[in-house]
Amino acid sequence: MTVLLSRVSLNILKKEYLSHVRPAIFFNADQLNQVRSNHLCQRDNRINNNNRSGKHLLTYTLVISGISYFLYKKRNDLYERFREFNFGMPIVRSATIIPNLVDYRERYNFIADVVAVSAPSVVYIEISDDKKLDMFTGRPIATSNGCGFIVSSDGLILTNAHVVMRRRNSKVKVRLHDGTVYNGVIEDVDMQGDLATLRINKKDLPVMKLGNSSDIRPGEFVIAIGSPLSLSNTITSGVVSSTNRPSEELGLDRNITYIQTDAAITFGNSGGPLVNLNGEAIGINAMKVTAGISFAIPIDYAKDFLKKAEIRRKNKGKLPDQVETHKRRYMGITMLTISPDIIFELQHKRGYSLDMIKHGVFVWRVITGSPAYRSGIQAGDIITHVNGEPVFAAVNIYKALESSGSLQLTVVRHRDVINVTVDPED
Repeated sequence: MTVLLSRVSLNILKKEYLSHVRPAIFFNADQLNQVRSNHLCQRDNRINNNNRSGKHLLTYTLVISGISYFLYKKRNDLYERFREFNFGMPIVRSATIIPNLVDYRERYNFIADVVAVSAPSVVYIEISDDKKLDMFTGRPIATSNGCGFIVSSDGLILTNAHVVMRRRNSKVKVRLHDGTVYNGVIEDVDMQGDLATLRINKKDLPVMKLGNSSDIRPGEFVIAIGSPLSLSNTITSGVVSSTNRPSEELGLDRNITYIQTDAAITFGNSGGPLVNLNGEAIGINAMKVTAGISFAIPIDYAKDFLKKAEIRRKNKGKLPDQVETHKRRYMGITMLTISPDIIFELQHKRGYSLDMIKHGVFVWRVITGSPAYRSGIQAGDIITHVNGEPVFAAVNIYKALESSGSLQLTVVRHRDVINVTVDPED
């Protein structure tokens, strides 16, 4: 009974609800059409708005993509532009890189400019012995070589005396810058100053300009041109270490003050020019003591020698007498008087003490085929005695070479003391 009453009550409530709702929703057909029309308009508006929004989104996408592509392509330029803004901070820049090396190469290669002017007047000199032939080629053996430079366009050449000293059966060959070879004739020799002139049969030659050695300064750039190890026109450069190095400090019996330089001068450079940056010869390369220490004869001394030689030729009308060059016999070594500096350098290189050596001469070159070479003298030997007399300077060796007979030499080689007999040539 209770259930039946509940169902009846529920049905009555539904009917009452529907009777009130239906009039509210479907009270008029015109109003219903109006509602439907409004709904359709709103839907069309939403569709149109959506279409317009899609078009705007596509436009914005294309614009932003274009701007992004432009920025990507111009990123390097923009970076360079924005890096200039310091925003109040100090600007710090690195050293500027040389923009064009070709311009600086042409502007600052002053050594190459000097060589271009000076090298054509430098010659290679070789002394050969017709009595000594090479067993493989059959040609005369070269007993000495060096350099010289042309001081007169008619073929006059200046060099060192020790390069071209007259020896028995010897011939002088001169090779010019262009490779042509001529026979040379010795004209004048100054053994005291270690200078000599020779002449070749050739005219219109390029001439080396002669400068002044009196006004050079320590630290000045110089260029040495020579033929070390027979390699013609080899160029080395350095500075003037000293302008007034007395010969007494080098253990030489000569009244000359040498130019000291650190330009590399080695075997074969002897007689070549020491040139300043104006392309002028200010010295004649004479000898090397060790790496970084070399010496040249001042050009002012050479000028005086050339003037005296010219006066002798004009007054006498004949070549100078060469008898003096035969008074001293030939042994075939280049030597340097021992000094504390040389002893220190030798000890540093050899790695052992040389306290037993108090005096002597250091042999820094032995001419191949010479009497000293045949007797077994080697470069690096130190001669301490000759014929039982102590050797204090190179002049003692020169004095012994003026006498007759064999020379008995006491030689220190490494740590050994040996006796050597040399028969000098006349």
